[in-house]
Amino acid sequence: MVTPVAGAAGVAAAAGVTEPVDCTAIVVTHNSAGDLPGLLDTVPRAAPGMTVRVLVVDNGSSDDIAGAVPGRTGVELIRAGGNLGYAGGINVGRRHLGPTRTVAILNPDLRLAPGSLAWLVEAAGRPGAGAAVPRFVEEETGHSFPSLRREPTILRALGDALLGAHWPGRPAWLSEMVWDARRYEEAGPVDWGTGAVLVVSSEVDSAVGAWDDERFFLYSEETDYSRRIREAGWSVRYVPEATVTHEGGASGTGTALTALNEVNRVRYYRKYHGRLSTVVFRGVVAVGELLRVNRPANRAALHALLSPRRRRSLPGGRA
Repeated sequence: MVTPVAGAAGVAAAAGVTEPVDCTAIVVTHNSAGDLPGLLDTVPRAAPGMTVRVLVVDNGSSDDIAGAVPGRTGVELIRAGGNLGYAGGINVGRRHLGPTRTVAILNPDLRLAPGSLAWLVEAAGRPGAGAAVPRFVEEETGHSFPSLRREPTILRALGDALLGAHWPGRPAWLSEMVWDARRYEEAGPVDWGTGAVLVVSSEVDSAVGAWDDERFFLYSEETDYSRRIREAGWSVRYVPEATVTHEGGASGTGTALTALNEVNRVRYYRKYHGRLSTVVFRGVVAVGELLRVNRPANRAALHALLSPRRRRSLPGGRA
């Protein structure tokens, strides 16, 4: 048992306590030693007056991730034993939670603004809410970064395939992305948000259960988990007062990951819809990649969408 971090107005609990901490954060890392210290440095100010425990789940890193953890009160390093993917790493962390009022899922390349985690914990604890996501801002400009999403549909996939970021004011039924800048000024329920930050109540964590790591090694796991939250009777609440910056790219980039992202969009859709509808959805996603086929990453994604063999070769192909 580790001693929880205390916020600026809090008092750290003694080792071995059985009282629940206010929040347990699960941070899944893979070669993230350069990013992790910056996140850990921001946690105390992000949670003033709160007790926070941080579980760093390492997915088989080859860098010195252990060097980023020693000497930090309330931070525990857990070795996953290999690269289990993002959802798999979260599930490892869940098995080590201990008594806690809320659970925060955090990417290692985040920077939390002062008070941000406290805002999210408060919102996740409201009656009927159960989960909360923050506002992502660009570090240089402070402008909101589009991070809110709607439930995937064929028409929304078609709008995004044909229009991309063009015509941001188009109707909601023509885009999965929430583009309207005004929406990012208003608190309220959303379908889901970028999975770099998600705070859920312990009640939601227990009721919804494990993340789907059989289908989703990386990408679409947050779409699936948020849907399961909503289907269980809770809502995901957007909290604009809680701001974070996200460096991005901690999970890596490349053609294989772009292909996995697009294939997992289809896997997610298939989980909740019939076969014929899924064929149409895959075709629409493929059109979007075809329109951008001059880029190597989109070309790889198109090949994976059209080839059952390539899809099966990607993580989650047997799910």
